[in-house]
Amino acid sequence: MKTKQTLALEQTLYAYCREKGFSAVEEVALPDDLGIVDTLALRNDADQQPEWRCYELKISKADFHSNARLSFVGHYNYFVLTAALYAQVAREIPAHIGVLVYHSYKRESAVAVPGYLTVAKAARRQDLQTTAAVLMTHFMLALAREADKFKQAKLGLAAYSTERLYAELRKRGHHYDPSQLRTNYYEQFIKEVRSDAVDQLKAELAATEADYQ
Repeated sequence: MKTKQTLALEQTLYAYCREKGFSAVEEVALPDDLGIVDTLALRNDADQQPEWRCYELKISKADFHSNARLSFVGHYNYFVLTAALYAQVAREIPAHIGVLVYHSYKRESAVAVPGYLTVAKAARRQDLQTTAAVLMTHFMLALAREADKFKQAKLGLAAYSTERLYAELRKRGHHYDPSQLRTNYYEQFIKEVRSDAVDQLKAELAATEADYQ
């Protein structure tokens, strides 16, 4: 499960990309052991040619030094770091890799996103490390996944078949107590699904508001 700080960086980066004219999507899985791009963004450059950017989000030194593959396969590639972490790892970042530093807003701020990004180090353009066709295919697959999640969130319980609901309730039948002296897990299940739907819709609304601003 993602930490609150990781989610804050993701939300802020998404708003940043939209502001710069990019279409962006998180967690894009690539083939051929190229790894998973934390955020992949696309726009047309001044010559109307596709420009791909990859962003890797790191919130701790251990995270920065993990064995997870860095999927820097775009024309421009960036780390997204907190200011504290950037101060610790600045000398370890390759010359061609850029850095965006995250700054959180004060709690009383009425801004839709939790913070903002500054360019601490500009990325240098490089050749794609895979084909543009591969990037486009997996970019679209990731977008389709997110669209499906949004539609299911709007449906709530309607997204589940009667058979699926019945099967899940059967698994939990031994928890059910008609006397109501214990938790009614059917009601809890409904509340949790509805809560998940509300959380996802809130996130989508926040992204829309950020885009509007």
